[in-house]
Amino acid sequence: MRRFAFLVVLLLLSLASPAHAQTTATDTVEEAVSAFRSGDPVYVDPDARGRVPESQEEGLEQQIEQAGGDIYIAVFPEDSAATAEAIGGEIIQGTRQDGTYGVVAQNELVADSNQLQRGVPQQLAFEAANGASSVSQGLADFVTSVEQARANGGRVANRDGSGGGGGFLGFLALLAIGFGAFSLLRRRRVKRETQAQVADVRRVVTDDLVALGQDIRALDLDVEMPGANPEAKQRYGEAVEAYIRAEEALDRAHTPEDFQPIGKELEEGRYDIAAARALLQGEQPPERRPPCFFDPRHGPSVTDVEWAPAGGEPRPVPVCAADAVRIEDGEEPTSREIVLGGQRMPYWQAPGQFAPFYAGGMFGGVGGLATGMLFGSMLGGAMYGGWGAGDAYADGSGFGGGDFGGGGDFGGGFGGGDFGGGGGFGGGDFG
Repeated sequence: MRRFAFLVVLLLLSLASPAHAQTTATDTVEEAVSAFRSGDPVYVDPDARGRVPESQEEGLEQQIEQAGGDIYIAVFPEDSAATAEAIGGEIIQGTRQDGTYGVVAQNELVADSNQLQRGVPQQLAFEAANGASSVSQGLADFVTSVEQARANGGRVANRDGSGGGGGFLGFLALLAIGFGAFSLLRRRRVKRETQAQVADVRRVVTDDLVALGQDIRALDLDVEMPGANPEAKQRYGEAVEAYIRAEEALDRAHTPEDFQPIGKELEEGRYDIAAARALLQGEQPPERRPPCFFDPRHGPSVTDVEWAPAGGEPRPVPVCAADAVRIEDGEEPTSREIVLGGQRMPYWQAPGQFAPFYAGGMFGGVGGLATGMLFGSMLGGAMYGGWGAGDAYADGSGFGGGDFGGGGDFGGGFGGGDFGGGGGFGGGDFG
């Protein structure tokens, strides 16, 4: 029964791989583009129907028609693999029609337009997302605001009904808008950087999770043999449970810090596999030590050896038996490498977003390891100013694009507000 459950977990993990998710996201974006080009102003992904029911979709379409058209709304699921900004950029590039575009994905409403003044669609999206009680209401408010802004020369319409105000009050209003826009852009930049960091770490962690799964499957038949050591079976089962916990935590990870417990689970699972393997061979389980420094996938280390990185000082590092022999023979062990920004590097030279997973998780759960000496790049203040900062590989340039003919440029970039941020849509919990 345990073996069947593990195989089911591996199947679900393969179906939830980034490649599968990206294919699905691409297909639905193409459906949205096709809908807009055929004259339908609203597209709702089938998996997002709970956010905008059909009756409310029809109401939005009628509202857009009464507003004069040229407003396009696309709604995607809360667990969408791609961000609203990324989807919005693809939709504009695919549709290539003048107008104002609003996109809902994950927990955001973002917007861009070549018919409104720069910054206006982003402000309208932000206000709509943070001032409504549901996604449908927020979109209806957004359409109304776009209609009013178009009637006001592309500027945010005066909503208080007063005719005066004076130049000084106008200046203060502009100053407040400018400060709000700056704060919004900074928050969105930080969010994009965090999303890029998480994507980098998730890719590496997924590879390590798959490697543990392969080690587990390699012992599957051995533990099922008649007369197999009962303690080995128990250790094998604990490795499977650690794998499952790591896989579930991976699904919930949204910040670099969220990967720390996954590192601990993978370390525990690899130790359990090493213990099961030893017991099946009639040996005692290995000592509980930190993983092999050069490649944690080698499992627990057996000793510490003096080693110096290129241009660095010698230091003791925990190594597996095979790497200990290599160093004794004067060879350089092959380190676990990751690829970031098209560059290949040893994992221990990776930027700070990897520190929770490796230094804090995989090596932090076993006492006696001076992680600060081993993971200088990860823990350095300039590279990693507290978990959650670090280097980012996001472009951050927004979605500019060229002139789509007739209405100016889509140069403002998608921007907007978070559903559930600042008193938004019920804390971001939608059906």
